[in-house]
Amino acid sequence: MVAEITVTLPDNSQRKYKKGITGKEIAESIGKRLAEDALAVKVNDKILDLSRVIEADCKLQILTADSKEGKSVLWHSSAHVMATAVKELFPKVKLGIGPPIDQGFYYDFLMDHSFAPEDLEKIEKKMLEHIQANEVFVRTEFSKKEATEKVKTEPLKTELVKELLEDKPSFYTNGPFTDLCRGPHVPSTGYIKAVKLLKTSSAYWKGNEKNAQLQRIYGISFVKEKQLAEYLNMIQEAEKRDHVKLGKELDLLSVHPEAPGMPFLHAKGMIIWNELVKFWMKEHAKRNYKIVNTPQVMKKDLWITSGHWENYRENMYSFQIDDYDFAIKPMNCPGHILLFKEKRHSYKELPLKIAELGIVHRHERSGVLHGLFRVRKFTQDDSHIFCMENQIEQEVLNIIELMDLTYKTIGFTNYHIELSTRPEKSMGTEEQWQKAEQTLKNALEKTGKKYKINPGDGAFYGPKIDFHIQDAIGRTWQCGTIQLDFNQPERFDVTYVGDDDQKHRPYLIHRVIFGSLERFLGVLIEHYAGNFPLWLSPEQTRIITVSDAQLPAALKLKEQLLENEIRAEVDERTETLGKKVRDAQLEKVPVLITLGEKEVQENTVTIRARDGKLSTFKVSEFIEWMQKQIKEKK
Repeated sequence: MVAEITVTLPDNSQRKYKKGITGKEIAESIGKRLAEDALAVKVNDKILDLSRVIEADCKLQILTADSKEGKSVLWHSSAHVMATAVKELFPKVKLGIGPPIDQGFYYDFLMDHSFAPEDLEKIEKKMLEHIQANEVFVRTEFSKKEATEKVKTEPLKTELVKELLEDKPSFYTNGPFTDLCRGPHVPSTGYIKAVKLLKTSSAYWKGNEKNAQLQRIYGISFVKEKQLAEYLNMIQEAEKRDHVKLGKELDLLSVHPEAPGMPFLHAKGMIIWNELVKFWMKEHAKRNYKIVNTPQVMKKDLWITSGHWENYRENMYSFQIDDYDFAIKPMNCPGHILLFKEKRHSYKELPLKIAELGIVHRHERSGVLHGLFRVRKFTQDDSHIFCMENQIEQEVLNIIELMDLTYKTIGFTNYHIELSTRPEKSMGTEEQWQKAEQTLKNALEKTGKKYKINPGDGAFYGPKIDFHIQDAIGRTWQCGTIQLDFNQPERFDVTYVGDDDQKHRPYLIHRVIFGSLERFLGVLIEHYAGNFPLWLSPEQTRIITVSDAQLPAALKLKEQLLENEIRAEVDERTETLGKKVRDAQLEKVPVLITLGEKEVQENTVTIRARDGKLSTFKVSEFIEWMQKQIKEKK
């Protein structure tokens, strides 16, 4: 009798297969198209080569380039192909590591000179030769002693072998190249249909400046040539929209070496910030959130109870005051839990919603810091909802409604939703997880919105829903999240009194909409390329005079506009009308007012909007029109 295993697919359907079947064979049994697109397989929470055999009952997902994990496998394989090419062209080079990253891959090399642009061209050409050869990735295992012998000419690899915990380290071979690697990889190099090397940089081995300095090459690859062309076009457009560059040009923000990872917002940047906060505050007040403020520095004991001291300490800034250990908060949740525990709560008070625009600090390596996107200090629009089990679904629906309103009002009309389920390492019982996951699914189903399931990608304390907004050039950004938590209420012994007059444990919903307000502002700058909608524009209108004779009238008009809460400036320079208009357009001012002799005499304004159309208004009509546009957030 042939031994069988039961395989559970992402849609929870189950199939029987013979024991020892491969991931590739399972993909083929599901469908020809899936088998052609398959890059790797996820068995329970472990990603494996398609050729690996499956010996026991499991949850299984076929990974394609449409998934984040599938892309990572493709990019990891591409890094190996790049190392293959570099080793052929520069035989004396010593190998570092070559992981996938958020967008693409890199490989580090120890060598006595820096790579030049012409070197990248040669490497890319050599890579294409190995891709066209369709070399199979072959996995082999060796004993620690054998592995040490295999890498004896590679000092950095020798160091890695010594540090490995595995008894049998694995190696992958493609064509002439063999590398120490856990994998997994795509079946062969031919799965990489398009590749581009993007840039070089230097990096310290293991990120430590005391170690050797290596040369790093970054690249990107795709399973379709068309995708590479689209990506390169997007990169060109992204460079034009870079928020650090635009932030400087438009006087919104700056970064300084005196405060790494802690950007400075200028007055104009703060106007956009304050408009976002004003909108956030108004919508949260409508929904009965209690807006609070908690300390940035709290004792070590709190972080031990929350689990951060044990699991997150390397990302926290800590110090001593009066012989006590303190830490700057990396998250707001423990502070909100302390507020909830300030008094006894009845079930009649639930759901209780605590919200804060809380400043948090997290240690990020200096090499990854970038503008507003990767920072050490940021403001998180955290909310924590304490509720009963039968209230979770409705609260999740309320949050989704608020997220939808927020994103669409600000101008992000496209976003997708992902539901992440129980990871391998997690807190709580199977029953708790099943209930929580089903509750989130029920809420999503009721919205009618499409969503994708990310098996095993939930937080250790509960499942979550993530919102990925799409910007004007097609990039996606994970901003909002809804997370269920059984862990923190247990650790802090949080309770409420039920209708039976007994203590019960509430559920805790963690929730952000902007995520990091700094990062959201960076996304906003790049989405609009600095051409903000009227309600967010730091300078909503600029008054330009035909000659200096109209300056007194222009300054009076400015006062009138400011009194009516319209942000206005006057260009008082002695320049031509054409130059003033061009400068205002370069500074992305949405509405330009021209004042000449005729306009002053007739108490009118001639305006030029972004579309270049000219219109004439009575001043009172113009003020009314502007106020309407701003109020409606056009």
